[in-house]
Amino acid sequence: MQPDKHSNSIQIKDYKKLARELTMVENDLPGSDDLLKGLKLGNALVIGITGPPGAGKSTLVNAVINQLSVQGKQIAVLAVDPTSPFNLGSLLGDRVRMAEQFTKPNVFIRSLATRGSLGGLSGKTIEMCDVLKAADFDFIIVETVGVGQSEVEIAGLADVSVVVLVPESGDEIQNMKSGLMEIADIFVVNKSDREGADTFANNLKKLVHQRPEPIPVIKTVADKAIGIEELVKAIESRSAKENSRRIFLLAEKAWKLLQQNKMRSINKMQLQQQIIKASADPDFNLYKFIDSFQIDFKNS
Repeated sequence: MQPDKHSNSIQIKDYKKLARELTMVENDLPGSDDLLKGLKLGNALVIGITGPPGAGKSTLVNAVINQLSVQGKQIAVLAVDPTSPFNLGSLLGDRVRMAEQFTKPNVFIRSLATRGSLGGLSGKTIEMCDVLKAADFDFIIVETVGVGQSEVEIAGLADVSVVVLVPESGDEIQNMKSGLMEIADIFVVNKSDREGADTFANNLKKLVHQRPEPIPVIKTVADKAIGIEELVKAIESRSAKENSRRIFLLAEKAWKLLQQNKMRSINKMQLQQQIIKASADPDFNLYKFIDSFQIDFKNS
């Protein structure tokens, strides 16, 4: 692979430098703005993998990496982990299921905290994903926490959105929010060797075929690599189609980044301390507090 001629490019094989660049962007360190503004994005396909906790997303990602590695592809993984709302720290997992990937020269894995983003994706996810795109990977896999709105938010980031479910989700799909149905490019029924998997997959197929363009429903057993080749082919097939959501994707990314930049100067710990002080007043009103806080913020 030839080095990129652009001065701000990140060499694919220099993972230490790539890690430093990601840390710089993640923590708003000096030079991060210039780095982002100078990025020359490559043609990496961004695959968003989301779904409820326990669906086996990490195991599925591991299996997909193995399949893509056989094809000689360069792969980056951005694993988005939840941030604790109580101690403002991150519950970053050890990614044990992907441990075998850390020694592969064609695979780069990075964890990222959600930083309190209720939907699971923060503006930092977008920025760090773009840094990876500038590093000229073939595929970038973004694995989200799969809670709240993150399934829908992934559509603002990924070229192909994969929603992972399990047979036990059978009762849930009847109440599945329309947003999720709209953003999913592929549904995966993982752990499909469990009882009720066929019935669940068939019911899901009936739902997705109500869309103008049917969505593939693929059954997998990720820890046994069953169905993974079919999934990768489906991903490549979906990516080959013109992305009709391009403007939507760009607008969603811009909206998220604008939100992040507007909130950049607000320190959550300081906000918490001010709330502690203000709430001691028996007449404390949260909405009045927010109003005064916004005024102080604008004047600062």
